[in-house]
Amino acid sequence: MQPVVNCRNLSLGMGRPKIAVPITGKTLAEILAAVKPIKAAQPDLVEWRIDYFDGVTDAETLQAAGRQLRAALGDLALLTTFRTKGEGGERTLSDSDYFKVCANVLTGHFTDALDIERYHAEAAVKQLVAQAHAANVIVIMSNHDFDKTPAQAEIVQRLTSMVAFGADIAKMAVMPQSVADVLTLLAATNEARQSLSQPIITMSMGDLGKVSRLAGEVFGSCLSFATVGAASAPGQIALDHLRPALETLKLK
Repeated sequence: MQPVVNCRNLSLGMGRPKIAVPITGKTLAEILAAVKPIKAAQPDLVEWRIDYFDGVTDAETLQAAGRQLRAALGDLALLTTFRTKGEGGERTLSDSDYFKVCANVLTGHFTDALDIERYHAEAAVKQLVAQAHAANVIVIMSNHDFDKTPAQAEIVQRLTSMVAFGADIAKMAVMPQSVADVLTLLAATNEARQSLSQPIITMSMGDLGKVSRLAGEVFGSCLSFATVGAASAPGQIALDHLRPALETLKLK
């Protein structure tokens, strides 16, 4: 049996990879305007990239926007992510401010899942994981390498450490410089899928890595990020192209 994590009305880790779509608006009006076309496209999950949001560092503004977004999404599962500049995000925050923003998300009681970057101070990461779990929020722990693809053993080790830190789902995104790099990511995904007690999300970014966004069910990645409008990472595929491809590749 593969490990499965339930997030609102989703079961992550079984069947075809679920599809997430990012919202990257800078203002509340832009964020809410993105909801209607996204709901019409019927993704499985929405990722709110709060590093794009102008009001992200003000707790009241962030929480009020989160509650409005939550209401607008209806039954769609919501993942909230502050992606730091060093991992491909839109703005730089000190570690203390990063953890403060994440804590504000949790105390706002609007999200189903929270992205927590693995490579911050270990004690602070573990404390935030505990806070998320106390609030019944799923933790997707992540690491992004926009320069290269680490060795297979290193990718597996990073995913393993995320599970050891309490991640409900471990996520790793890497940048390929060659076809061999894409194969390394896929082999690492398959290895981690067999050895870990939690579901994983992996992707090889850019055009070279697009195949990894399609092959999750075969190799073991439980979520793929697609676009309805603006992309939030290189190589994301439009949802109306990704869904039929995932269905075509579905294991019987």
